[in-house]
Amino acid sequence: MKNSRNSFEPSGWGPAGKREAYKLLMALAIPWLFACPMASGQTPTTVVTFDVTNGFLPYFGSMVQGANGDLYGTTYEGGANGAGTIFKLTPAGTLTTLHSFDTTDGAFPGGSLLLATNGDLYGTTWEGGSYTNGTIFKITPAGVFTSLHSFDSTDGELSVSGLIQATNGDLYGTTYNGGANGLGTVFKITPAGVFTSVHSFVVSEGTTPYAGLIQGTDGYLYGTTYQGGANGVGTVFKITAAGVLTVLYSFTVSVTDGTHPYAALVQADNGLFYGSTSSGGGSGYGAIFSITPEGALTILHSFAVLDGDNPQSRLIQANDGNLYGTTSGGGTTGTGTIFKMTLAGTLTSLFSFDGTNGSFPIGGLVQHTDGTLYGTTWEGGTHNDGTVFTLSEGLGPFVETVPTSGRVGAAVKILGTHLSAASSVTFNGTAAVFHVVGPSEITATVPAGATTGNVQVATPGGVLVSNVAFQVP
Repeated sequence: MKNSRNSFEPSGWGPAGKREAYKLLMALAIPWLFACPMASGQTPTTVVTFDVTNGFLPYFGSMVQGANGDLYGTTYEGGANGAGTIFKLTPAGTLTTLHSFDTTDGAFPGGSLLLATNGDLYGTTWEGGSYTNGTIFKITPAGVFTSLHSFDSTDGELSVSGLIQATNGDLYGTTYNGGANGLGTVFKITPAGVFTSVHSFVVSEGTTPYAGLIQGTDGYLYGTTYQGGANGVGTVFKITAAGVLTVLYSFTVSVTDGTHPYAALVQADNGLFYGSTSSGGGSGYGAIFSITPEGALTILHSFAVLDGDNPQSRLIQANDGNLYGTTSGGGTTGTGTIFKMTLAGTLTSLFSFDGTNGSFPIGGLVQHTDGTLYGTTWEGGTHNDGTVFTLSEGLGPFVETVPTSGRVGAAVKILGTHLSAASSVTFNGTAAVFHVVGPSEITATVPAGATTGNVQVATPGGVLVSNVAFQVP
C-alpha cells in the first residue's frame, strides 16, 4: 500500500490521473460546452485550507456533527506523523487537530466518523495497527484517543467504510479485503471494543466493499460492493445483524446500468434507498440510482462530465427533501461538482470547483443543524492539500436525533442550535420528558404511546423538526 499523495487510487482512475485526461476531454467538449447551461447555485465558502501540518487529503468520509455543535472529520494523510489526523471544526471556522496517527494506532483514516449514543466518536483506518492492516478506534470530543481493534487479515483488512450504530447498540462496518476468502468482510464491534467478524464475502455476493452500511427502517443492514456479483462490477446487498446476506442487485455492463459503486446508500423518507456508481450509466461517467428494499433498481441520472463525473461519496437527504452530493471529477473544469437531485431524479448542478477553492471532492456532504452544508475536497486550496467548504442553499434549521430509532423508554440525544430555551419535545405528537444539556443538545426519553414520526422541539424562535422520522419499533 503506497502512502504518498495521490497514490491511493483503488479503481485505477483516481485524482492523480484525472488532470491530463480532462485536458483532452474538455478540449473535445469545447464546441458544446456552452450549449449545456449549468444551473447556478450559491458559491461555496472555503473555511479551512489544509497545509500538511493540520492534515491533508481528506478522503471518502464526510464530517459529522458532535453533540457540542462542532463538526468532526479526518484527513487521510498529514499531521504530526504524516499518517492522517482527526480534527474538529467550529461553525465559526476554527479547526483544531485532535489526534495525529502514528501507524501504531492506525494510519490513513479514510472514512466518516460516527457519533455514538455514548457521546464518543468512532472510526476506522485503512492501514496501521498491530498488523498494519488497519484499525478501529474511538475518540472523545475532547480528543482522548483509544485504539480498539487491529485487523489481522483473517478478520478483515483495509477499511474506509466508517461505522454505523445499529438499533442493538453495536457498531457495524466493512473491510475492503481480508476475511475467510480475502474478499472483504462485514464486522461488528461493541462500543467497549469487543469485536466479532459477521460475514466474509464470496464472489457471487460481491467483493471489495469500500462503502459502509446503513440500517433500513426494516432492521436490515444495507450496503454495496465495488466488485463481484453476477457480472463482476458490484452489488447491492442486505444483511441481518447475525450475518445472513442477500444479494439484492448485481450491476451489469450494459449501456444504461451503473458499475462499481463506492458509496454507502441513504434511505430517503419515501422508503427507497439511493446511491451512486462511480462509472457506467449512459455515458460511462457514473450514475445515481434508487432501489427498493426488495431489490428493484432504477437508474435515475447518468452523468455526462459537465454535470459531474465519478461520484464516490454518499448522498444525503437535506431537510428540504432533496438529495445532495458531490462528484470527484467533471464540471466545467474537470475538478468536481456539487449537485442536488429530487427524489424523482431531476438533477441540478450547483457548483463546479476550479482548484483555487478546492478540487476533487471525494468526500460527501453533511448538513449542520443550522441548515448549512459542509464538505471537503481532496486537493486544491492555497497549498493544494485540500479544503473544508460550506454551502448555503437557504435551508432552515432543524434537529437531529442520535440514534434515529428507539423503543419506549430509550434515551435519545437531540442535536440542534439555540436549544437552551426549549419548552417542549414531542415524538410524533406525544410529549416527552427532556433535559436541556446546552445550546446544541437535549436529552429526551421516548415516551409511552410514541409512534414513528418526526421529533419536534419548541423554541422561542419556532418549532424545529427532525430531518428524518424517528422510528419506534
